[in-house]
Amino acid sequence: MTDIKELPKEQKAVFIAFNQALVPHIERTLRNFSLKGYTAWRGIQGQGTNGGEPHLGSHAWPRLNDAMLVVVPQEKVRPLLAELRAINEDNLQQGLRAFVWTIEDGI
Repeated sequence: MTDIKELPKEQKAVFIAFNQALVPHIERTLRNFSLKGYTAWRGIQGQGTNGGEPHLGSHAWPRLNDAMLVVVPQEKVRPLLAELRAINEDNLQQGLRAFVWTIEDGI
């Protein structure tokens, strides 16, 4: 039988949705925070609520988004969000959103 290790306490899931043009910025940020594990969705559609153009991969709206789900130690959440906020502010027309979810359990 395999020993089951408990998840470290106080972790959060950060869901990041962003224009594909921001991939290098996002990947560099995760490396800078030593966040190696993630799940990524590439080439997804989306439309923001605060203006900007839809990213639908169509003839009329050709851009697409990517998204990542990263499990982050609690102490890195606020600094990570601050860095993502800075990337967004430097690239307002590209589109970037991040949301934090509570992790209750896992394997």
